[in-house]
Amino acid sequence: MRKTGVRIVVLVSLLFLLGIWSSACAKKAVSQAPMQLSRSEPPASSPPAPAAPTITLTAFPNVITRGQTTLLTWSATNAISVTLDNGIGQVTNAGQRDISPSVSTTYSAKASGSGGEAVASTRVTVETPVMPSAPALSDSEFFERHVQDIFFDFDKYEIRPDQQQADKRDADALEERPNIKILIEGHCDERGSEKYNIALGDRRANAEKAYLVAHGISESRIDTVSYGEERPFDPGHNGDAWAKNRRDHFELK
Repeated sequence: MRKTGVRIVVLVSLLFLLGIWSSACAKKAVSQAPMQLSRSEPPASSPPAPAAPTITLTAFPNVITRGQTTLLTWSATNAISVTLDNGIGQVTNAGQRDISPSVSTTYSAKASGSGGEAVASTRVTVETPVMPSAPALSDSEFFERHVQDIFFDFDKYEIRPDQQQADKRDADALEERPNIKILIEGHCDERGSEKYNIALGDRRANAEKAYLVAHGISESRIDTVSYGEERPFDPGHNGDAWAKNRRDHFELK
């Protein structure tokens, strides 16, 4: 019986010591537990900025002759709208168009988008077509084309008012070709004596010479002669023929 009591006392003591040890271990475990650090949430990332638009604009060929066409080509990226100036207006983001400007012109294109605007330009030079020059006339061809006879009233040697415009053209033509020398022939119709008509033809030739000299043609370039009625232009014997024969005729020397 005594031994049994001793055992109980020992068992109770062991249980008491075990309880104290367990409590100490629990406190140590609690004290050694790692501290939980609070963490802040990372900031939310910003959306990327919209890409800036780009655009190119070319003309080929960029030098044309008036009346010809050239090809305008454009291409844009990151664009919501694309417009071309000079009356073309809004177009697709990429394309081509034939144009035929009448004068040299600079074309511009603008691309607009969420990322801003971009501009490109190109110039088309328009040249005036060169007309082939007419072959130069020889002196004889020029003379035949631009110098014409002057006509007179019956028994007169004064330059008629209706002949002054033709006379002015003769003077201008001779001024344009200063190397040309001429012979002025005075002619009459068949009425009147031969001697009288020779004198009248001489006065007519010299009246024309005086006119040309007064309009700047050198006297050294002009000779005169009178044929009177000897060399009629029209051999008829009526008023129409006589009117044609009362003249100053020009010959190239």
